[in-house]
Amino acid sequence: MNDSSGNVVVLSGGIGGAKLVLGLNHILSDGRLVVIANTGDDFEHLGLAISPDLDTLMYTLAGRVNPETGWGLSDESWSFMDALEKLGAETWFRLGDGDLATHIERTRRLAKGESLTEITRAFCRRFAVKTPILPMSDAAVRTRVLTADGALDFQHYFVRDQARPKVIGLDYVGADKAAPSAEVLAALRKTDLSAIIIAPSNPYLSIDPILAMPAINAALRETETPIVAVSPIVRGMAIKGPTAKIMAELGHTASATNIARHYGDLIDGFILDSSDGNMVEQVESQGLKSMSCDTIMGSLEDKIRVANSSLEFARTLT
Repeated sequence: MNDSSGNVVVLSGGIGGAKLVLGLNHILSDGRLVVIANTGDDFEHLGLAISPDLDTLMYTLAGRVNPETGWGLSDESWSFMDALEKLGAETWFRLGDGDLATHIERTRRLAKGESLTEITRAFCRRFAVKTPILPMSDAAVRTRVLTADGALDFQHYFVRDQARPKVIGLDYVGADKAAPSAEVLAALRKTDLSAIIIAPSNPYLSIDPILAMPAINAALRETETPIVAVSPIVRGMAIKGPTAKIMAELGHTASATNIARHYGDLIDGFILDSSDGNMVEQVESQGLKSMSCDTIMGSLEDKIRVANSSLEFARTLT
């Protein structure tokens, strides 16, 4: 199916969101899809500006992502990390040799005064990615995880500490003052949008940093375009990452129903996995329309199928 009935905006984190974005990219004609990406995961490491979610989306759409990890480049080499290890330097955040070039060039361009949006656009052009991947802001927004062991920067919690510390809260530092780029606001305010889709990314770590920006939140609440969220929880478990663990530690049962409740009246529709079909009534009791389908996206065909289901569902909400 090739759908050219309208423009679509996706709010996305990295690995989980990139699967749905790839499916949409295969069925929407050029220029119809725009991705607004989380940059709350961004950080400086070894003097380099790292943007994990932007790069995962770019590598995925370019067909260059490591298929085993879902992040980083395929056919990567690790001479740089091996050399770092011999020097006794920090190696907990793995940077492959090819991936390293992306971070070095991003850092150089930022130092010259280019914006993250401009740099990402230039990188996508080099990787032959036609779908715009827009950083949620060119200003710094940083996700900080409040844990029983103290406050941790996101990458220290997620990668260095393997998401082991108990989460007691989250803070999106700088979000209250950060402005989205003109491109982000233009994408959300297009008059011919047919759907805004919240990808099945971690709501707390990947989507909430975007929603914490007042101008983006306001634009979403003002739009007449249907907003659909896809559940990242299936049968009480996260397909990828610590979503279920975080929900439990924050006092919420890990369920599709509670993901829908988390987004609340921001969204118009909610997609949950067929195996959670018994929760449809619970979701709809919150005033939301819902649908269930197989949301597991292993193959490319699966990604395209879920993308089609998301668009078809959004059409019923207009």
